[in-house]
Amino acid sequence: MTARPLSNWSRALARRLLTGLAVLWAAASASYVALMLAPGETIDVLIGDGADTPEIRAKIIAEWGLDRPEVVQYLTYLWRLLHGDLGRSYQLQLGVGDVLSGQVGPTVQLTLAAAGVGVALAGVIAVVTAGRGRWLRGAASAAELVSVSVPPFLIGLVLLSVFSFTLGWFPVSGASGPQALVLPACALGLPIAGVLGQVLRGGLERALEQPFAVTARARGLSEARLVARHALRHALIPAVTLAGWFTGTLLGGAVITEVLFGRPGLGQVAMRAVTGRDMPVVMAVVLLSAVVYVTISTLLDLAYRAIDPRIGGRP
Repeated sequence: MTARPLSNWSRALARRLLTGLAVLWAAASASYVALMLAPGETIDVLIGDGADTPEIRAKIIAEWGLDRPEVVQYLTYLWRLLHGDLGRSYQLQLGVGDVLSGQVGPTVQLTLAAAGVGVALAGVIAVVTAGRGRWLRGAASAAELVSVSVPPFLIGLVLLSVFSFTLGWFPVSGASGPQALVLPACALGLPIAGVLGQVLRGGLERALEQPFAVTARARGLSEARLVARHALRHALIPAVTLAGWFTGTLLGGAVITEVLFGRPGLGQVAMRAVTGRDMPVVMAVVLLSAVVYVTISTLLDLAYRAIDPRIGGRP
């Protein structure tokens, strides 16, 4: 790799990092503004439904700097975030970092499994149906439309009714063992498969009509190798642009899916925090979601450049 491509990659990475920092700052600021604008006194909002004693109130005032000017309060909040201090849940009497740390693993497990289901199904459907007969493509399009149109919680209810209550193949709730992950991952991954399958099939069909595909066929390259070696790479480019939607669907869907299937995770924590008015935990979940979104978007932007090297050569 020459010096110029390296320089372009460095500039692209620097721009993405700066953009990511701006997004994180905006998310943190929006959470703080929401706290300040919430009805009632800030200290009452922070206590929520937790115990209310003079000692707790004094601790909150000292931690959040509520006896200082508003600008100082805001800067103190940002300074604490920069040092990894997410605050304290006064309902649970635990640090917010401790509340979230034990729930990150199950959520990551669920989202990765759902992403795997979505990508695998989309890839298989696109490769099998691209350029095929009208009836096969029509059936695949209809299935994709249904999977996209039906909400994940309804898909989850159908899966539970058939495979748990009727057939008894999978547990109804919990997170004990790989079997308990199958239905939640399918419920969250099927809508992703529907959208990605449409995009990948369209990309494959356009790629198979390009001059390079005609040349490869003339040289005797089989259709399967043509798709695997050349066409699929071109089809991935528009699919990668769905990174924002992909990430948002997984993060948003995980909340409902975890509650529906009784799984531990950040979704359960967020639901309890919202219903219990545990504002420090709610703010931390919002910020953590922004961190995940920025990280995945940055990695996929770099993957986009790796798939299509021409992007790296742009000024």
